[in-house]
Parts: sequence; C-alpha cells; structure tokens
Amino acid sequence: MKRPPLAALGCWTAGVALCLTAFRVLAASGEGEDPVLYVGDRQPDKRFYDGLLPHAVGVHSVQVFRANRSQAPEGGLQGWTYNHAPMLAYWRGRFWLQYLSNPKEEHNAPGRTLITSSKDGYHWDPPRVAFPVIYLPEIEWRGYRIPRGTPAVMHQRMGFYVAPNGRLLTIGFYSYCPNPRVGPNNGQGIGRVVREIYPDGNFGPIYFIRYNRHAGWDESNTPWFPFYKTSPDSGFIAACDSLLANRLVRLQWWEMEQVYDDSFYTFIPPPGEVVKALCFFHRADGAVVALWKGQRSALSFDEGRTWTPLLRNSTLLDCNAKVWGQRTDDGRYALVYNHSATRRNRFPLVVITGEDGHRFSDMLCVVGEVPPVRYQGLHKNPGPQYIRGIVEGNGDPPGQHLWVTYSMSKEDIWVSRIHVPIAGVEQEKVEETFDGITMVGDLTRWNLYMPQWAPTEIAEDPEGRHGRVLRLVDEEPYDYAVAERVFPETDRAEVRFEVNLVSLGHANLEIEVQSQRGERPLKLRLDSEFLSVDIGKVENVEPIPIRTGCWYTVKLMIDCAQSKYRLELAGDGAAHRREVPFARPVKSVGRLVFRTGPWRGDVRLAVLDGEPGTPGIDQEDLPGADFKVAPSVFLIDDIVAGPS
Repeated sequence: MKRPPLAALGCWTAGVALCLTAFRVLAASGEGEDPVLYVGDRQPDKRFYDGLLPHAVGVHSVQVFRANRSQAPEGGLQGWTYNHAPMLAYWRGRFWLQYLSNPKEEHNAPGRTLITSSKDGYHWDPPRVAFPVIYLPEIEWRGYRIPRGTPAVMHQRMGFYVAPNGRLLTIGFYSYCPNPRVGPNNGQGIGRVVREIYPDGNFGPIYFIRYNRHAGWDESNTPWFPFYKTSPDSGFIAACDSLLANRLVRLQWWEMEQVYDDSFYTFIPPPGEVVKALCFFHRADGAVVALWKGQRSALSFDEGRTWTPLLRNSTLLDCNAKVWGQRTDDGRYALVYNHSATRRNRFPLVVITGEDGHRFSDMLCVVGEVPPVRYQGLHKNPGPQYIRGIVEGNGDPPGQHLWVTYSMSKEDIWVSRIHVPIAGVEQEKVEETFDGITMVGDLTRWNLYMPQWAPTEIAEDPEGRHGRVLRLVDEEPYDYAVAERVFPETDRAEVRFEVNLVSLGHANLEIEVQSQRGERPLKLRLDSEFLSVDIGKVENVEPIPIRTGCWYTVKLMIDCAQSKYRLELAGDGAAHRREVPFARPVKSVGRLVFRTGPWRGDVRLAVLDGEPGTPGIDQEDLPGADFKVAPSVFLIDDIVAGPS
C-alpha cells in the first residue's frame, strides 16, 4: 500500500483535529449555540445614557487623564485632545496604563503612545511619551502616494506583556493613514515596536520586534529603531522571544498586518473577513474563548493551536466597539462592553456575568455617564468605550475587584474598579458614618464617578463635629461628581443624612432618590440660599431657606403607594417640614444619589446635527474647557437609607 504524501497526511490530521474540536464545542456549548451567549431579559433603553439599567453595586470610576488643549497635562506647548484605546497591566505593585494620542482626531497624524502609572488606581502620574512621533520616507501603497516627511500614527490592540522572566514590556505599532477615511490597521503599517519598563519606572530603548514585511518594511528602510536581537541585554531578548512564542498574545497583532498566508498566526479569518480587537480568556473547562469586535467569536481547546469556525454572536450588541471578558476573583465570568440599543451609540458601558464563561445574564450598568465632548474632532463617538482589562498573565491587583480602562468619547482616559461579586442589589439597610474610613477606595459598596476636577474624598470635618465625612469638590466646567449608594429596594423608605454646603462656586448640590431603573420621583436642590424640591408642573412647595457653612439634617419618609414623601430639615436653629408629591409615580425606590450638577441622563437632550450626542465636525471647542471654575465644596455624613 502506497503511503500518502506528508502534506496530505498533515491535512488529514488537521481535519481530524478540527472535527474533534467541533465535537467538543457542541458538547460544551450546545448544538447551534454561539461560543458566548447573553441569555438575560434586560435590554437598555435607547433614550437614556445608562439604559435605565440597574447599576452594578460598588463601581468606582476615576478619570486618569483629562485632555486639555492649552494647559497640556502631558507636557508640551499644546495638549493633544484625541486620546483613545487604553490598555492596562499590574506589575510590581503598580498599575500601568498605555493609550494612543493624536493632536485632534482619529486617523489624523501625528500619533504617539503615552504611559501613566498608579500605586492605587486612584492617583495617577502625569503621562510620559513611550513611543514618539516618527516621520516617513516617500511611500506608495495601493495607489496612494505618501510624501516624504509625513508623520506616522500609532495603532495597537495590545499594550503590555509580563514575561516569564519578570520583565515588563510595552508594545506599539507604527502605521500611517493615506487619508482620514483609511485606517492605520489596513495592512499597510510599518511594524511593531517594543521597549522595556524598568522597576524604577524608566523606559529602555525602543526596538522593532516584528516588521510588516508583506507591506515592504524591513531592516533596510526602518532607520528609527534597531531590531530587538541587537540589544545587549540578554534578559530583554529572552522576554521578547517569549512574547513572540505566545500564540494567544501575538494573535492580538493580526489585525494590523492582515496577512492570510502567514504561519505566525494560528487563527486567520476567511479571506475578506477582518477580525479586530481580540480579547481572550480561559473557561474552567480549559477552553479559550476569543472575542473580537463586530460580535465575532471562536473557541480553542488546545491553547490556540486550532480554532472553531468564526461565528457572529447573535446576542452581544457591541456596536462595533471592543468587548472585554475575563474570569473574576470569585470564579465566575464577566463581559464588559457597550451593549447598544441602537447598534451605533457607544453607551451604556454594561457588565454581564455567568458561571461557565458561555452563558451570561444579569445585565448591569457600569458607567452611564456621558459628559459633553469638549474638543472638536472627527470620529469622536460619545461615551465610555474601547474597554480593556488586565490580560491573563499581566498581573492581578489586590482585593476582590475587576479593573477596566476605557476612553470617554475618545478624549479622556478613565478606569473603573468593579466590586466582586458583581451584583445590582443591596441586601442590608445602609448606615454609613465614614468613621474608620481612610480613603474612598474603602467605600466598596458606593458607586463613585470622579473626574479629576470634581473629586470625591474622605476628609475631616473642619468643625470637628462629625469626624470623618464624605467630601465632594467640583471645579469642573463640563462635568460633575457623583456619589451613589444603592439600598434595598422598597416601596416605603426612610432616607436620612447630614449635609454642609461649605462653599458654593460654579456647582450646586442635587440629591435624588431613584428607583433601581433610574426613575426619578424626587429631587432636592441645595444652593447658596434655598433647599428646593422638584415636583413637576402642578404642585407648589415653598423652598426652605438655608445658609452655607452650616450642618443640616435631612430626613425623607417615602411612600411610593401614595406617590409622596415627607421632607424634614433641621439645622441652623430651625426646623422645617413639608409634604411633597412625587414628580412622577414609581413602584419602588432603591438608590440615593448625590451629584454636583443637574441630571443629564436623557440622550434626547444632546441631539446635535440630527445624531444623538454626536458633535459635528464644524463644532467649536466648548468655551472655557481648559480652565477650572470657582470651586464648590460639600460635606456629607451619617447616612441612613432603606425600608422604613
């Protein structure tokens, strides 16, 4: 009997492996089912930025970098206001965050990559340029002629790699755009660069780790940086070698090269299909789940050597933005992404959870805030988007938390710390004094939204009456601080707290008790003269005089069946009482919100040029966006909230 050729035998072996993999997929996930499924019944309401979804309890959202055109926080004469695609790692007791930056907008050169770091995830160092601007020789690509001296842009889907020898590498990809409508990830890029981050935070030299050879780039025409093998540091070379050998990590690179005949990649999509922004995680059964933009997914049962066919998820409405998935500290699984009701808007940022890494439910809002876009620019979609967590192997911060990073409207860089176990309800009545609390990170059951110029802090009461208190400061012209506390859902609630308006500058303090879906039956507004209430158009409730610098006790007895509440205010030598009707009926209430500005949750209030929340190309930068405003300072203490 004649033996088959080795090539034929190899094809037969690969075919058997693929059939076995397909069989395991059917057994593991159910015949005909997607690798990842959302099986919950909640869907976001497109009219609201948070989708009227219950909020995940214990989310702290921190603004890492606030873009500023004239007062550049990253240094230089002018700040760059397109900042996007952040990546996150945790190494040697610090968070490391990398992001892309252009002067004004996406795909418009020049481009560079910056890095910032933080000990606690709340206080971040000023960003430093990790990969600087380079200028290209004359290039011709698919009929486009790129003149000599054209600056490059950067585009990468991977930012960090912690090598087995303990070295931390940061990685970037240099490319260019023939015009603003041709992205830098269409296969024309120059190549991938790498440098080491040392334990003291300094950076090593920049090297190329992989050239985009099929597009004509190699050692002969890339004078900016040498090849990594020329480094005198053997430990650095070993770290790079291990990165190149890691088939799952390097699979994140395919999109920028888009080669369909390169054995370097173990998964190549069908010709004409482009997969973007890979995220991967391991299920408990050992399967690797791969998720790409555009609802694409696949599975591997052999650590990425072979893959199931590429499928389009029918239940993840990701609006062509990134999806992040991982196993959480409690052994469950979470996906964080923009589940868009319109399939276009990049909000809200949601989390769904599951037990097995296949089926997910219980959709909750992680970030439902969408501040105004301050700076004009092309392709600056509003909302928290392009989410990334910490890739497997790139560190595990202390505590029971899921950390993610994202850009807000491709302008500012944020992180969110999500409490684990992830849940949208609170079982215990809230009784909070802040005594014994040293930092806001200890408020694990609070939801905090903290712009750089509107921080939330734990502070000492300057009068000494209250010990430690929650302090909200607002110097931000176009955003606000939010401190939110979920309490057990009920139709009869008691809410009590003490408040001191230390100083009133630009912002007033608004206090709401909401349903767990964000319905707003009652609102209190505290300014320099009055406590006033929101009661709709018919009723008339006289405001109560107040003064700055005084502590007041506010008590609310809420009755949803009667659609009203009793307001009691005591302080400054006086007591007041009002019976107040709801502004709108609700069946129950379940969260208390302190906010240093008016509510902006309705998408329809931000329609520009016929598109909800989208700034027009000809829109001017918002006036005064570069400068702080007169500060407002509020102190809050002794909170009680729950069933009466």
